[in-house]
Amino acid sequence: MIKRIYTERQASNAALKADLLETLGIDASCRVFIRYDVEGLDDAQFAAATPVVFSTPATDDVYLETLPSVEGTVFAVEYLPGQFDQRADSASACVQLLLGHAPQVRCATVYAITANEKQIDAIKKYLINPLNRLFQ
Repeated sequence: MIKRIYTERQASNAALKADLLETLGIDASCRVFIRYDVEGLDDAQFAAATPVVFSTPATDDVYLETLPSVEGTVFAVEYLPGQFDQRADSASACVQLLLGHAPQVRCATVYAITANEKQIDAIKKYLINPLNRLFQ
């Protein structure tokens, strides 16, 4: 069974907001989440790995299975199937060190951005590399 977790670091939200303003001149409200889809762990193993591997309790907000209520346009970006994903590979390796076996892990970055349609298009063009990223 696949278990899903979203993590949100407030510093990432502020960093993206500053980057969009500096690079594109767009002052948008934004939230950034890292989505992990984990297969091969039971509930107890997943609970043990969550605060150690998939999040940093002091700085991250954690949401199990579903995103919190968000405003704006929501889209996710992930590596295409078959391409190497460093974050997913590292998470799997860390779980293996912690629990003794490596689960299958897939990652995506989920953005929730409040801006007008033209600005959203410019932001997507800036954030998504079409050669190695899948847009959902």
